[in-house]
Amino acid sequence: MSAPPLVEARGLAKSYWRGGREIPVLEGLDLVIRRGEFVALMGPSGSGKSTLLNLIAGLDRPSAGSLRIDGREIGELGERELDRWRNRSVGFVFQFYNLVPVLSALENVEVPLLLWDLGRAERRRRCEAALRIVGLEPRMDHRPGELSGGEQQRVAIARALVTDPALILADEPTGDLDAKSAEELLSLMERLNQRGKTFVMVTHDPRAAARAVRILRLEKGKLLDEGVRPAAGAGEEREAGAARPFPRRVGS
Repeated sequence: MSAPPLVEARGLAKSYWRGGREIPVLEGLDLVIRRGEFVALMGPSGSGKSTLLNLIAGLDRPSAGSLRIDGREIGELGERELDRWRNRSVGFVFQFYNLVPVLSALENVEVPLLLWDLGRAERRRRCEAALRIVGLEPRMDHRPGELSGGEQQRVAIARALVTDPALILADEPTGDLDAKSAEELLSLMERLNQRGKTFVMVTHDPRAAARAVRILRLEKGKLLDEGVRPAAGAGEEREAGAARPFPRRVGS
């Protein structure tokens, strides 16, 4: 029997109220993302990509429909429970890195772990492991201003990895990078995906989307089509032999 989906949306809808009018953004969307997939989400500005990503991240709540992630109905979680779930289950990578400028690379990676019941030595061990995976362990004492854009984004990926989340969400991760740095970052994401990590990446760049295994397209709040790039060992087959970069979660 196949494993349940990591992300499953049924009839998902989201509207906002502006000037006394209801503005629909997502309308009755159905979506399934399997563990170990690398999914690119594309569409024109205003199509609902960021709204969908925010819903999956638990940063916003659906207006209607069901959204289950890793077996949990997100709309039913209280605020404190939702914060705890997000900290342990979702990693984030942003276009402009969102690093704290006065902290070193290691200290930036450590931020999500400050809410965990871990000793300082264990936090450092996990941060060093995450930075080693992205090839930045030698730069761990450098602050963001001393790193290139590509290096800063790799720190952001290490920060997303450090809690060993079920899902990593990337919002235009190559948007602020030059072509060479973007290619290096996408290659890193591909390697992590091949080790079993699940990625959902919002992007306007077709070259970035082409590195994903599956492409979803949103237009006017509706999922119109999807394209699949054949890849050996993708999805559940890939997951079966994937090496875990960190020990199993502590205190979850």
